[in-house]
Amino acid sequence: MGFSHPTVEIFAIGYELLLGEVVDTNTAWLCRLLTGLGGRVRRAALLPDDVEVIRSELEGALQRRPDLVFTTGGLGPTEDDRTLIAVALVTGRPLEEHPQALQMVAARYQALAAAGYVSSPELTPPRRKMALLPQGAVPLPNPVGAAPGVLLPLEHITIICLPGVPEEMKAIVQGALIPYLQSQFGKAGFAELRMLVDCGDESRLAPLLEEIQQQLPQVYIKSRARAFGPGVRLRIYLSAAASTPQEAQALVEEARRRLEEQLAKAGIASEILSRD
Repeated sequence: MGFSHPTVEIFAIGYELLLGEVVDTNTAWLCRLLTGLGGRVRRAALLPDDVEVIRSELEGALQRRPDLVFTTGGLGPTEDDRTLIAVALVTGRPLEEHPQALQMVAARYQALAAAGYVSSPELTPPRRKMALLPQGAVPLPNPVGAAPGVLLPLEHITIICLPGVPEEMKAIVQGALIPYLQSQFGKAGFAELRMLVDCGDESRLAPLLEEIQQQLPQVYIKSRARAFGPGVRLRIYLSAAASTPQEAQALVEEARRRLEEQLAKAGIASEILSRD
C-alpha cells in the first residue's frame, strides 16, 4: 500500500486581500508547513468577508472531503468578521458562547488593560463575540492577540479557523495546534532540494526533467525560469513526501542523482543550492 498524503484546503478571508491592500502571506506559510509535515494542499483561495461566499466555498470543501480545511481571517470583534457565522451555517453547528474561549478573551483584555493598552478589561459585546464558537468546537489559545483559534472536528473532516494577523496565526499553529497536526500527519516526511544549472533555455531542460519525472513519479520536479539572456542560470526544485522523512529524502536524492547524470550527458553543469 502506498503512502497516502493527508489532504488540505486553505481559504484566506478578508476584503483587504482581494483589494490588494494586504498581501496574503498566511497561505504560503501554511502550505510550506503542511507540506513539510507530509500533507498535500489541494486548493487555496482568497475570499471576501461575505457569509454566503464563505459558506459556498466551505460547502464545496465538505463535498470534496479533504482531511483538513484551514481558514485565516474573520475571527475578530467587528461586524465584518464573519467566518464563524459561515462555518456554523454550513456545518449545522450553531454558535454558542464557549466558557473556555470566554476565559481566554477575558484574560487577554485583563492583561491589555493592566499594561495600559486598552482603557478597560470589560467584556463588551464585541469582545464576547470572539468567544462565540460553533457547537462542538475547541478554542485554541492565542498568545499574541485576543481572538482564539477554532478547531472543529466533523465526521470526515476537520475545520481549523485561525486569525488573519500573521503573527497570531503562526503563534497558534506553532503552539496549541502543532500537537494536533503531528497526531494527524503521524511520522510522514517531506524533503526538498534546489539546484542551479548553467542553462538559460527552459525548453532544453524540459525533456530531461520529464524523463526523471516519469521514472520517479513520487518526486515533484519543476524548473523555474526568470528571464532569457546570456549568463542566465535556471533553478530546479525537487521535492517528495513519503511515509517517513528518510524515505522522502531518499527519493529526492535519487532524483537528483539521475538528473545530474542526464545534465552531464547534455553538457549542462549544475550545483546544489540547498537541501531541506
